Amino acid sequence: MQLKIFILYFILGGTIVSIATFIGSQGRGLLASFMAIFPAITLLTSVLIYNRGGQVATIHYAKGLLLMTPSWIIYVLCIIFLLPRLGFVKSVAIGVITYMVFSWITSVIVSHFGWGA
Repeated sequence: MQLKIFILYFILGGTIVSIATFIGSQGRGLLASFMAIFPAITLLTSVLIYNRGGQVATIHYAKGLLLMTPSWIIYVLCIIFLLPRLGFVKSVAIGVITYMVFSWITSVIVSHFGWGA
């Protein structure tokens, strides 16, 4: 049963990414980004976490989303400002590395202060 559920999650996520990619490649970036960050994935993940882990696990997930948002914003800014200068691969690589570094810093701060997200 577990494998079937994870296959379903994979298909749902892949479908959303595929549709957003198609729309974005047609020059409709705002609609594609709306679809990519639409809270459907977050909602689905919250429901699944709640069903498996309950209220406390879902609250920890939501807090984690908020705490990781600045890292994600920095990642997006890297792509916006570096893509015209360095090209796609380098700007995305720097963005991902930057995301990972800031996420690690966030997790160290959260652990140090015992915020428990």
